[in-house]
Amino acid sequence: MTNENTTHFGFKQVAKEEKVQMVRSVFDSVAGKYDIMNDLMSFGIHRIWKRIAVQLSNVRSGESVLDLAGGTGDLTMLFEKRVGKKGQVVLADINAEMLRNGRDRLIDHGIIGNIRFAQVNAECLPFEDNSFDCVCIGFGLRNVTDKDAALRSMYRVLKPGGRVIVLEFSHPTDKLTEKVYDFYSFNLMPKIGKFVAKDEESYRYLAESIRMHPKQDELKKMMENAGLERCEYFNLSQGIVAVHRGYKI
Repeated sequence: MTNENTTHFGFKQVAKEEKVQMVRSVFDSVAGKYDIMNDLMSFGIHRIWKRIAVQLSNVRSGESVLDLAGGTGDLTMLFEKRVGKKGQVVLADINAEMLRNGRDRLIDHGIIGNIRFAQVNAECLPFEDNSFDCVCIGFGLRNVTDKDAALRSMYRVLKPGGRVIVLEFSHPTDKLTEKVYDFYSFNLMPKIGKFVAKDEESYRYLAESIRMHPKQDELKKMMENAGLERCEYFNLSQGIVAVHRGYKI
């Protein structure tokens, strides 16, 4: 049973002020193995999901992009190719360890000139109004304590004509996919986490957090309530993942 002072951390109920630290601990733990775990858990398909999200963003040369929950920089690298030397991408994450890993990885790839880094909380972004042509949050919104506040904050920093892209694990659109996905998530994923990242509990939390995330139509409504217009979503892999898109008119 939830109240205004509690929220969910996976399937558990915790005090709201505790969740940020608990999520931070999860990503502190998995940061070093984050990329290899993504490849293993999704069989590499996460790279296709990210490319589709970037395509749907319609980001063009010279634009400015905020990559929230940007982690180790996968989406930032894809956006950087689109904005070119005249554009800019801000790789932002609430977790310092993830941000450090992302910065090191981008430097290793020789991508640094038009990239900025910011440790931020998505609920209260420290940027001026109307700053970005696109705000993207990839596989991060489900970890945010107050999703409505985060969406309002994203709307505020978006330029008129700009778009918000939410790439997130979602809810399967058919019963067979749901059954297979549940078995994989709760039985195999934590075991892979234990074997590769030496952390079974963090990956059990990640599986639970996906189930607690709003369904596609609910998230679309939340985006509309935040002020975004022409909101729509695109199911990928039978709804295991969805890309939501909304515009600031």
